[in-house]
Amino acid sequence: MHDVLDWTAAQLLKAYASRQLSPAEYADCLITHVERHEGQINALYDYDPERFLDAARDSTERWARQAPCGPLDGVPVTLKELIATRGTPVPHGTLAGEHPPADEDAPATARLKEDGALLLAKTTCPDYGMLSSGRSSFHGLTRNPWNLDYNPGGSSSGAGAAAAAGFGTLHLGTDIGGSIRLPAAWCGVVGFKPSLGRVPVDPYYVGRCAGPMTRTVADAALMMSSIARTDRRDAMRLPPQQIDWADLDIDVRGLRIGVMAEAGCGMPVDEQVQRRLAEMVQRFEQAGARIVPVAPVLTREMLDGLNDFWRARQWSALAELTAEQREQVLPEILAWADEGRGLDATRVVRGFEQTLAMRRTTEAALEPLDALISPVSPNIEFSADWPSPSNDPSRPFEHIVFTVPWNMGEQPAIAVNAGFSRAGMPIGMQIVTPKFEDLRALQLAAVFEKWQGTPSNWPCSVRGVQGQI
Repeated sequence: MHDVLDWTAAQLLKAYASRQLSPAEYADCLITHVERHEGQINALYDYDPERFLDAARDSTERWARQAPCGPLDGVPVTLKELIATRGTPVPHGTLAGEHPPADEDAPATARLKEDGALLLAKTTCPDYGMLSSGRSSFHGLTRNPWNLDYNPGGSSSGAGAAAAAGFGTLHLGTDIGGSIRLPAAWCGVVGFKPSLGRVPVDPYYVGRCAGPMTRTVADAALMMSSIARTDRRDAMRLPPQQIDWADLDIDVRGLRIGVMAEAGCGMPVDEQVQRRLAEMVQRFEQAGARIVPVAPVLTREMLDGLNDFWRARQWSALAELTAEQREQVLPEILAWADEGRGLDATRVVRGFEQTLAMRRTTEAALEPLDALISPVSPNIEFSADWPSPSNDPSRPFEHIVFTVPWNMGEQPAIAVNAGFSRAGMPIGMQIVTPKFEDLRALQLAAVFEKWQGTPSNWPCSVRGVQGQI
């Protein structure tokens, strides 16, 4: 029965329909697996195995009557802690402040429930979602299932770790600067940031998206068929559009694919990352794509301006807390946000305007292209207890240089596993497409996934974690 943990969501649904496997049987196996490894990984919040098992039994009864309640009936799902579920507190990863239960489900939560997905758990995130790290004053430390000494990244840290560890099939993260794609890359899974507004979010904000984190592109596409439905609570949502998310076939011959090998600022790109990018480029070129070198879209001024704006915004949130409450926030976030306290209004406004500068440069770069590929992150791994790959609270965004421009530009971008380092850690690559071309991003990722072959060592916790216990 342990083999079913390797199955995709589509395989589970087919097995439920044929009665080869029931949701309750799968839930029993999954709970055993989670309880064996969660103590080492710490990916989950609001994990209630009895609630999950009861829901799986109800799903089993529906499948026995051949009357599933929706297209995802019986498929397990996790939701990032920041994505509200009615009746569950949303602590935003921090001990500071009050944590009242959420009054209602977030848009994506509601859509997944409507389609019959079963909530396994929420997943961890760092304080205020403001670190690319598994560190949290509320949740503790989340570790990377490939190697417990390393960080899963963030801020969708628990979602990336849960996907890599095989804690179910569908995981939902959020992304404002790389928070889906970075942990996906460091954990060796698929992470899709759609066009801004494609998946309604509440609360909405500049660059903020929700999207799938899964072991396969097909599962990400399946999840999009649910969460991409409209919801009026998001005033930045896109108009409803009929998209056949299951149509993952594409002919790459003649496509103009840009290659961005350097980010323009930030951390230097690791040599092993460069090699994997070159291999990916060669694959597309051999398949008939036209490869076009692309200059960086990000500048030091843009990154520093965004840093000014974000830390001033973070300080405005911390200023609402008492001094005693602020002391409960991670010290690296306090130190970073405190620098925002003294910024004058002109500098903060100029910082915000760098988001518009990124929108201009990303649009210009993609205008002659069908897609663009780049690394997800310049680095491969970093220590589990670090707040970011630089381990420098004063410069916390030196690693988001390949990801954040596409949040501000609002284009879809997907992280895919492109192989492994000499030390056996995953290396992720990013595929970006013009705004609103979400399906094309998934299609190109699916093509590359076929070239790479289906990984034989999923879920990685079966080997990685057990090898360390």
